[in-house]
Amino acid sequence: MKIEKKVISNLNKCYAIAPLHYQGKDHFLVAAEKQDPCYLFDLDGNMVDKIWDGPGGVMSMVQVPGTDGQYLSTYKFYSPNDSKEAKIVIVTPKAKGDWEVRTLVSLPHVHRFDLLTRDGKTYLIACALKSGHEFKEDWSMPGKVYAALLPEDLSGFDEEHQLELTVLKDNMLKNHGYYRVMEDGVPTAVISCNEGIFRFTPPAAGETEWTIETLLEEPASDAVLVDMDEDGEKELCVLAPFHGEHVSIYKKMDGAYKKVYELPEPAEFTHAIYGGDLCGSPAFVVGHRKGKRNLMAIRYDREAKGYTVELIDEDRGPANVFHYTYNGKDVMIAANREVDEVAYYTLEK
Repeated sequence: MKIEKKVISNLNKCYAIAPLHYQGKDHFLVAAEKQDPCYLFDLDGNMVDKIWDGPGGVMSMVQVPGTDGQYLSTYKFYSPNDSKEAKIVIVTPKAKGDWEVRTLVSLPHVHRFDLLTRDGKTYLIACALKSGHEFKEDWSMPGKVYAALLPEDLSGFDEEHQLELTVLKDNMLKNHGYYRVMEDGVPTAVISCNEGIFRFTPPAAGETEWTIETLLEEPASDAVLVDMDEDGEKELCVLAPFHGEHVSIYKKMDGAYKKVYELPEPAEFTHAIYGGDLCGSPAFVVGHRKGKRNLMAIRYDREAKGYTVELIDEDRGPANVFHYTYNGKDVMIAANREVDEVAYYTLEK
Protein backbone atom coordinates (compact mmCIF):
# COMPACT_ATOMS: atom_id res chain seq x y z
CA MET A 1 0.00 0.00 0.00
CA LYS A 2 0.93 3.60 -0.51
CA ILE A 3 0.49 5.29 2.87
CA GLU A 4 0.33 9.02 3.60
CA LYS A 5 0.05 10.28 7.15
CA LYS A 6 -0.84 13.58 8.75
CA VAL A 7 -1.27 14.41 12.42
CA ILE A 8 -4.58 16.23 12.88
CA SER A 9 -4.50 16.73 16.66
CA ASN A 10 -2.33 16.28 19.71
CA LEU A 11 -4.89 15.05 22.22
CA ASN A 12 -3.66 13.80 25.58
CA LYS A 13 -4.36 10.04 25.96
CA CYS A 14 -6.62 10.05 22.87
CA TYR A 15 -8.62 6.86 22.86
CA ALA A 16 -12.11 6.53 21.33
CA ILE A 17 -13.12 7.23 17.70
CA ALA A 18 -16.61 7.08 16.18
CA PRO A 19 -18.53 8.30 13.13
CA LEU A 20 -21.16 11.03 13.50
CA HIS A 21 -23.61 12.33 10.90
CA TYR A 22 -24.33 15.96 11.76
CA GLN A 23 -25.83 18.90 9.85
CA GLY A 24 -26.13 16.81 6.68
CA LYS A 25 -22.48 15.71 6.62
CA ASP A 26 -20.40 12.77 7.83
CA HIS A 27 -17.90 13.51 10.59
CA PHE A 28 -15.96 11.58 13.21
CA LEU A 29 -15.45 12.09 16.93
CA VAL A 30 -12.22 11.57 18.88
CA ALA A 31 -12.29 11.53 22.68
CA ALA A 32 -9.76 11.01 25.45
CA GLU A 33 -9.35 8.31 28.08
CA LYS A 34 -8.36 10.76 30.79
CA GLN A 35 -9.85 14.11 31.84
CA ASP A 36 -9.40 15.76 28.47
CA PRO A 37 -11.46 17.05 25.51
CA CYS A 38 -13.62 15.41 22.87
CA TYR A 39 -13.36 16.84 19.34
CA LEU A 40 -15.45 16.67 16.17
CA PHE A 41 -13.65 16.44 12.80
CA ASP A 42 -14.83 16.49 9.19
CA LEU A 43 -13.77 13.69 6.83
CA ASP A 44 -10.77 15.72 5.66
CA GLY A 45 -9.46 15.72 9.21
CA ASN A 46 -10.27 19.34 10.02
CA MET A 47 -11.50 20.10 13.52
CA VAL A 48 -15.09 21.34 13.37
CA ASP A 49 -16.03 21.68 17.04
CA LYS A 50 -15.03 20.92 20.60
CA ILE A 51 -17.71 18.81 22.31
CA TRP A 52 -16.35 19.30 25.82
CA ASP A 53 -13.17 20.00 27.77
CA GLY A 54 -13.82 17.15 30.21
CA PRO A 55 -14.28 15.06 32.27
CA GLY A 56 -13.60 12.53 29.50
CA GLY A 57 -13.01 8.90 30.37
CA VAL A 58 -14.47 7.83 27.01
CA MET A 59 -14.28 4.21 25.83
CA SER A 60 -17.14 4.17 23.27
CA MET A 61 -19.35 6.60 21.34
CA VAL A 62 -22.34 5.68 19.15
CA GLN A 63 -24.78 7.92 17.27
CA VAL A 64 -28.47 7.61 18.18
CA PRO A 65 -30.14 6.36 14.95
CA GLY A 66 -32.19 8.91 13.05
CA THR A 67 -30.82 11.95 14.89
CA ASP A 68 -28.84 14.96 13.74
CA GLY A 69 -25.63 14.57 15.73
CA GLN A 70 -27.02 13.16 18.98
CA TYR A 71 -24.92 10.32 20.36
CA LEU A 72 -24.26 8.21 23.43
CA SER A 73 -20.87 8.10 25.13
CA THR A 74 -19.18 6.35 28.00
CA TYR A 75 -18.08 8.86 30.62
CA LYS A 76 -15.61 8.76 33.52
CA PHE A 77 -14.02 5.40 32.70
CA TYR A 78 -10.41 6.47 33.24
CA SER A 79 -8.82 3.04 33.62
CA PRO A 80 -9.76 -0.45 34.84
CA ASN A 81 -8.75 0.75 38.31
CA ASP A 82 -10.60 4.08 38.11
CA SER A 83 -14.02 3.38 36.65
CA LYS A 84 -16.46 3.07 39.56
CA GLU A 85 -18.22 6.30 38.50
CA ALA A 86 -18.51 5.30 34.83
CA LYS A 87 -21.82 5.91 33.06
CA ILE A 88 -23.37 6.23 29.63
CA VAL A 89 -24.41 9.78 28.74
CA ILE A 90 -26.58 11.36 26.03
CA VAL A 91 -24.75 14.09 24.10
CA THR A 92 -26.96 16.49 22.13
CA PRO A 93 -25.80 19.41 19.93
CA LYS A 94 -27.44 22.73 20.78
CA ALA A 95 -25.14 25.14 18.92
CA LYS A 96 -21.48 25.35 17.93
CA GLY A 97 -19.45 24.77 21.08
CA ASP A 98 -22.60 23.94 23.04
CA TRP A 99 -23.32 20.22 23.47
CA GLU A 100 -25.67 19.13 26.25
CA VAL A 101 -24.59 16.12 28.31
CA ARG A 102 -27.18 14.15 30.33
CA THR A 103 -27.00 10.80 32.09
CA LEU A 104 -28.72 7.87 30.37
CA VAL A 105 -27.62 5.26 32.90
CA SER A 106 -24.97 5.02 35.61
CA LEU A 107 -23.14 1.72 35.12
CA PRO A 108 -19.90 1.25 37.09
CA HIS A 109 -17.02 -0.07 34.97
CA VAL A 110 -18.97 0.17 31.68
CA HIS A 111 -16.32 -0.18 29.00
CA ARG A 112 -17.87 -0.86 25.60
CA PHE A 113 -21.45 -0.41 24.41
CA ASP A 114 -23.35 -0.20 21.14
CA LEU A 115 -26.77 0.43 19.62
CA LEU A 116 -28.05 -2.40 17.43
CA THR A 117 -31.18 -1.88 15.31
CA ARG A 118 -33.22 -4.87 14.15
CA ASP A 119 -36.73 -4.93 12.67
CA GLY A 120 -37.34 -1.31 13.58
CA LYS A 121 -36.26 -1.55 17.21
CA THR A 122 -32.98 -0.22 18.64
CA TYR A 123 -31.30 -2.01 21.51
CA LEU A 124 -28.55 -0.80 23.81
CA ILE A 125 -25.97 -3.48 24.62
CA ALA A 126 -23.45 -2.52 27.31
CA CYS A 127 -20.39 -4.39 28.56
CA ALA A 128 -18.95 -3.85 32.04
CA LEU A 129 -15.27 -4.77 32.30
CA LYS A 130 -15.85 -5.87 35.91
CA SER A 131 -18.64 -5.57 38.48
CA GLY A 132 -16.63 -3.87 41.21
CA HIS A 133 -13.25 -3.73 42.91
CA GLU A 134 -11.81 -3.02 46.34
CA PHE A 135 -8.18 -2.33 45.40
CA LYS A 136 -5.91 -1.81 42.39
CA GLU A 137 -5.85 -4.78 40.00
CA ASP A 138 -8.73 -6.42 41.84
CA TRP A 139 -10.43 -8.79 39.34
CA SER A 140 -12.46 -10.76 41.89
CA MET A 141 -15.80 -9.44 40.57
CA PRO A 142 -16.30 -10.46 36.91
CA GLY A 143 -18.04 -8.24 34.39
CA LYS A 144 -21.44 -8.56 32.74
CA VAL A 145 -23.28 -7.78 29.51
CA TYR A 146 -26.46 -5.70 29.85
CA ALA A 147 -29.19 -4.73 27.40
CA ALA A 148 -32.27 -2.54 27.07
CA LEU A 149 -34.73 -1.50 24.41
CA LEU A 150 -33.85 2.11 23.63
CA PRO A 151 -36.86 4.47 23.52
CA GLU A 152 -37.16 6.72 20.46
CA ASP A 153 -37.38 9.80 22.69
CA LEU A 154 -34.44 10.21 25.08
CA SER A 155 -35.48 13.63 26.40
CA GLY A 156 -36.81 12.26 29.68
CA PHE A 157 -33.57 10.69 30.86
CA ASP A 158 -31.19 12.34 33.33
CA GLU A 159 -29.39 11.57 36.60
CA GLU A 160 -32.72 11.10 38.42
CA HIS A 161 -34.49 9.24 35.59
CA GLN A 162 -32.28 6.49 34.18
CA LEU A 163 -32.73 3.70 31.65
CA GLU A 164 -33.36 0.29 33.22
CA LEU A 165 -30.99 -2.47 32.09
CA THR A 166 -31.30 -6.26 32.06
CA VAL A 167 -28.35 -8.63 32.50
CA LEU A 168 -27.85 -10.83 29.42
CA LYS A 169 -24.75 -12.68 30.64
CA ASP A 170 -22.62 -12.56 33.79
CA ASN A 171 -19.38 -14.10 35.13
CA MET A 172 -17.31 -12.54 32.34
CA LEU A 173 -13.83 -11.90 33.72
CA LYS A 174 -11.93 -9.04 32.03
CA ASN A 175 -14.91 -8.33 29.75
CA HIS A 176 -12.97 -6.12 27.34
CA GLY A 177 -13.57 -6.72 23.64
CA TYR A 178 -16.43 -5.51 21.48
CA TYR A 179 -16.95 -5.46 17.71
CA ARG A 180 -20.16 -5.03 15.70
CA VAL A 181 -20.39 -7.60 12.88
CA MET A 182 -23.20 -7.73 10.31
CA GLU A 183 -24.58 -11.21 9.62
CA ASP A 184 -27.23 -11.63 6.90
CA GLY A 185 -28.23 -8.00 7.34
CA VAL A 186 -28.54 -8.28 11.12
CA PRO A 187 -26.11 -6.41 13.44
CA THR A 188 -24.49 -8.73 15.99
CA ALA A 189 -22.08 -8.06 18.85
CA VAL A 190 -18.84 -10.05 19.14
CA ILE A 191 -17.77 -9.77 22.78
CA SER A 192 -14.48 -11.07 24.22
CA CYS A 193 -13.49 -11.91 27.79
CA ASN A 194 -11.45 -14.39 29.79
CA GLU A 195 -14.09 -17.11 29.31
CA GLY A 196 -13.95 -16.81 25.52
CA ILE A 197 -15.57 -15.05 22.58
CA PHE A 198 -19.36 -14.79 22.31
CA ARG A 199 -21.76 -13.46 19.70
CA PHE A 200 -24.92 -11.66 20.85
CA THR A 201 -27.80 -11.21 18.39
CA PRO A 202 -30.73 -8.90 19.23
CA PRO A 203 -34.32 -10.24 19.14
CA ALA A 204 -36.17 -10.54 15.84
CA ALA A 205 -39.60 -8.97 15.40
CA GLY A 206 -42.10 -10.51 17.81
CA GLU A 207 -39.39 -11.96 20.04
CA THR A 208 -37.89 -10.73 23.31
CA GLU A 209 -34.83 -12.94 23.87
CA TRP A 210 -31.31 -12.32 22.66
CA THR A 211 -29.36 -15.18 21.07
CA ILE A 212 -25.94 -15.87 22.62
CA GLU A 213 -23.45 -18.12 20.78
CA THR A 214 -20.06 -19.29 22.00
CA LEU A 215 -17.49 -18.86 19.23
CA LEU A 216 -14.32 -19.77 21.11
CA GLU A 217 -13.64 -20.96 24.66
CA GLU A 218 -10.22 -19.34 25.09
CA PRO A 219 -9.28 -16.06 26.84
CA ALA A 220 -9.42 -13.11 24.46
CA SER A 221 -9.06 -9.35 24.59
CA ASP A 222 -10.74 -8.48 21.27
CA ALA A 223 -12.06 -10.28 18.21
CA VAL A 224 -13.71 -9.67 14.84
CA LEU A 225 -15.16 -11.89 12.12
CA VAL A 226 -13.82 -11.30 8.58
CA ASP A 227 -13.86 -13.49 5.47
CA MET A 228 -10.10 -13.23 5.06
CA ASP A 229 -9.70 -15.88 2.33
CA GLU A 230 -12.96 -14.94 0.55
CA ASP A 231 -14.38 -18.46 0.62
CA GLY A 232 -17.78 -17.30 1.85
CA GLU A 233 -17.23 -17.98 5.55
CA LYS A 234 -15.79 -15.51 8.04
CA GLU A 235 -12.57 -16.22 9.94
CA LEU A 236 -12.29 -15.29 13.62
CA CYS A 237 -9.46 -12.78 14.10
CA VAL A 238 -8.36 -12.60 17.74
CA LEU A 239 -6.18 -10.52 20.09
CA ALA A 240 -5.34 -12.52 23.23
CA PRO A 241 -5.33 -12.77 26.18
CA PHE A 242 -6.52 -9.58 27.97
CA HIS A 243 -4.25 -6.78 26.68
CA GLY A 244 -2.04 -9.66 25.53
CA GLU A 245 0.62 -10.17 22.89
CA HIS A 246 -0.91 -12.83 20.62
CA VAL A 247 -2.54 -12.03 17.26
CA SER A 248 -4.24 -15.07 15.74
CA ILE A 249 -6.69 -16.13 13.03
CA TYR A 250 -9.08 -19.06 13.43
CA LYS A 251 -10.90 -20.87 10.61
CA LYS A 252 -14.12 -22.81 11.08
CA MET A 253 -13.50 -26.52 10.53
CA ASP A 254 -16.01 -29.27 11.31
CA GLY A 255 -18.18 -26.76 13.14
CA ALA A 256 -15.45 -25.36 15.40
CA TYR A 257 -12.85 -22.60 15.09
CA LYS A 258 -9.28 -23.88 14.73
CA LYS A 259 -6.17 -21.68 14.77
CA VAL A 260 -4.58 -21.43 11.32
CA TYR A 261 -2.27 -18.43 11.83
CA GLU A 262 -0.46 -16.57 14.57
CA LEU A 263 1.64 -13.44 14.13
CA PRO A 264 5.23 -14.71 14.50
CA GLU A 265 6.41 -11.80 16.61
CA PRO A 266 4.71 -10.88 19.91
CA ALA A 267 2.72 -7.64 19.81
CA GLU A 268 2.77 -6.38 23.40
CA PHE A 269 -0.49 -4.90 24.75
CA THR A 270 -2.65 -5.56 21.66
CA HIS A 271 -5.53 -3.13 21.50
CA ALA A 272 -6.54 -1.40 18.24
CA ILE A 273 -8.58 -3.62 15.90
CA TYR A 274 -10.35 -3.30 12.54
CA GLY A 275 -11.75 -6.01 10.33
CA GLY A 276 -13.13 -5.42 6.85
CA ASP A 277 -12.27 -4.13 3.41
CA LEU A 278 -9.02 -2.20 3.02
CA CYS A 279 -7.95 -0.99 -0.42
CA GLY A 280 -10.15 -3.52 -2.16
CA SER A 281 -9.46 -6.69 -0.20
CA PRO A 282 -10.24 -8.11 3.25
CA ALA A 283 -7.87 -7.11 6.03
CA PHE A 284 -7.40 -7.52 9.76
CA VAL A 285 -5.76 -4.37 11.18
CA VAL A 286 -4.07 -4.55 14.59
CA GLY A 287 -2.31 -1.99 16.78
CA HIS A 288 -0.44 -2.54 20.02
CA ARG A 289 0.55 -0.16 22.80
CA LYS A 290 3.85 -1.54 24.14
CA GLY A 291 7.06 -2.86 22.63
CA LYS A 292 7.33 -1.76 18.99
CA ARG A 293 3.85 -0.12 19.25
CA ASN A 294 3.04 -0.84 15.60
CA LEU A 295 -0.08 -0.59 13.46
CA MET A 296 -0.26 -3.51 11.00
CA ALA A 297 -2.52 -4.87 8.26
CA ILE A 298 -2.83 -8.65 7.89
CA ARG A 299 -4.20 -10.16 4.66
CA TYR A 300 -4.58 -13.57 3.07
CA ASP A 301 -2.48 -14.25 -0.05
CA ARG A 302 -4.59 -16.65 -2.13
CA GLU A 303 -1.72 -17.60 -4.43
CA ALA A 304 0.73 -18.37 -1.62
CA LYS A 305 -2.13 -19.72 0.55
CA GLY A 306 -0.82 -17.89 3.58
CA TYR A 307 -1.06 -14.65 5.52
CA THR A 308 1.02 -11.52 4.96
CA VAL A 309 1.70 -8.56 7.25
CA GLU A 310 2.19 -4.95 6.16
CA LEU A 311 3.32 -2.15 8.46
CA ILE A 312 1.13 0.97 8.43
CA ASP A 313 2.98 2.89 11.17
CA GLU A 314 5.41 2.17 13.98
CA ASP A 315 6.17 3.30 17.53
CA ARG A 316 2.91 5.20 17.99
CA GLY A 317 0.89 2.92 20.32
CA PRO A 318 -2.64 3.06 18.85
CA ALA A 319 -5.54 2.45 21.24
CA ASN A 320 -8.26 2.37 18.55
CA VAL A 321 -8.69 2.86 14.80
CA PHE A 322 -11.59 3.87 12.56
CA HIS A 323 -11.81 3.20 8.80
CA TYR A 324 -13.85 4.85 6.06
CA THR A 325 -13.65 5.52 2.32
CA TYR A 326 -13.58 9.12 1.11
CA ASN A 327 -13.05 10.59 -2.37
CA GLY A 328 -12.22 7.12 -3.69
CA LYS A 329 -9.50 6.48 -1.12
CA ASP A 330 -9.30 4.51 2.11
CA VAL A 331 -8.80 6.52 5.29
CA MET A 332 -7.72 5.14 8.66
CA ILE A 333 -7.95 7.34 11.75
CA ALA A 334 -5.82 6.19 14.68
CA ALA A 335 -5.94 7.34 18.27
CA ASN A 336 -2.22 6.93 18.96
CA ARG A 337 -2.67 7.09 22.70
CA GLU A 338 0.93 6.47 23.73
CA VAL A 339 2.16 9.59 21.90
CA ASP A 340 -1.01 11.75 22.34
CA GLU A 341 -1.52 11.87 18.57
CA VAL A 342 -4.61 11.66 16.37
CA ALA A 343 -3.33 10.42 13.02
CA TYR A 344 -5.02 10.50 9.59
CA TYR A 345 -3.72 7.85 7.19
CA THR A 346 -4.64 7.86 3.50
CA LEU A 347 -4.12 4.38 2.06
CA GLU A 348 -3.96 3.40 -1.62
CA LYS A 349 -3.39 0.05 -3.31
